[in-house]
Amino acid sequence: MTLAARFDPAPRGLQGVLAAPADKSVSHRAAILGAACEGTLEITNYLRAADTDATLDAVRALGAGVELDGSEVTICGVGLRGAREPAGVIDVRNSGTLLRLLPGWLAGQEGRHFTLDGDDSIRRRPIDRIAEPLRAMGAQIEADRLPPFTVHGVALHGATYAMPVASAQVKSCILLAGLLADGETTVIEPQPSRDHTERMWLRAGVTVIRKGSRITVSPSSLASIDRVVVPGDPSSAAFWVAAATLVAGSHVIVEGVGANWTRNGFVQIARRMGASVAGEIEAAGSPLIADDPVTTLEIRAAGLHGTTVEADEVPLAIDELPLVALLGAFAEGETVVRGAQELRVKETDRIATVVGGLEALGAQIEATADGFVVTGTGGLRGGAISSHGDHRLAMLGAIAGLASRHGVEVDGIEAAHVSYPAFTADLARLAT
Repeated sequence: MTLAARFDPAPRGLQGVLAAPADKSVSHRAAILGAACEGTLEITNYLRAADTDATLDAVRALGAGVELDGSEVTICGVGLRGAREPAGVIDVRNSGTLLRLLPGWLAGQEGRHFTLDGDDSIRRRPIDRIAEPLRAMGAQIEADRLPPFTVHGVALHGATYAMPVASAQVKSCILLAGLLADGETTVIEPQPSRDHTERMWLRAGVTVIRKGSRITVSPSSLASIDRVVVPGDPSSAAFWVAAATLVAGSHVIVEGVGANWTRNGFVQIARRMGASVAGEIEAAGSPLIADDPVTTLEIRAAGLHGTTVEADEVPLAIDELPLVALLGAFAEGETVVRGAQELRVKETDRIATVVGGLEALGAQIEATADGFVVTGTGGLRGGAISSHGDHRLAMLGAIAGLASRHGVEVDGIEAAHVSYPAFTADLARLAT
């Protein structure tokens, strides 16, 4: 059963200081890293949410020990080649990240078999984009394009794979398999995508070579790491950047936000549109280092103008593009997003659901094959929107309600718990 919640305009603006919730992408990767290492890894500030808890359950099923103390997680690993064949299906629930990363590790577990499945949303998400490169490395994957599917662990060989679409999840899957393969494995990206996996491999003693669009790894064991500290999630913080920008009189500070240059595309786009967002972020193209930098963002309400987001910017803001559409509805002029066909294979077809949802709230927005076009009208009327089970659409509807003239009712607000369990509590605190 879905839950509905109403979000009314915030006439006094949003005020306050928040700590960004833990980064979902880094939490997933840290749990898998801990499981694949030998020894014990302590993860500080692990995101305790539906998606990332699915990853903890998955690595338990594969033999790793997992101890929980709130957001402090301790994982006792099984080693790179030590994943246990589980008694049943590995349930990824709603987690596309887990669905795409884990097979890279499992493909090289010789003689063992692993079946992955998930919820109805996951069963609509194609796996051919990981199956194709893994099969090029010798992997045996039994699948009919959609989950459920089975990975039969075999000996892998290195390969060079040019990705047709930039995807950090696909890249990470291939790089995971590359650690188990015979010979070098190289991924060629059409545009840069988030690089948390590469940074973690550096922490674990893996040689990662990044030359332009090429990322190369060689067969390696993973050195034990004592601790990983998960930074705040830029994708979650982006909702407060949008909210404080759009709601008149707002002044919001978000602390501990990851400032990795491969994750700060939304901040750059918002600034280009006129948003007042103070805070140091890593420069584009910075050298690969082992740790994600963090920053504090200070956001004040500001008027906006339209912009064009081209394909090379999309991977650096892929999860925040729905918020670009929301900003565009309030901006002067036209806002265009191109090269974002990846949005069609997220938790929902995010192009269709975002366009339909915002149109119902009064936006002038049209879908294109690879993005959308928004004609700014200076605001939104309000109304009702369905999350369609998508956490980002649920939070988008809530922020739209704060900035609208008449408020927004969000059907399925519980979807926000997938990545940001404290979202509604934090919103209430800022709006008080």
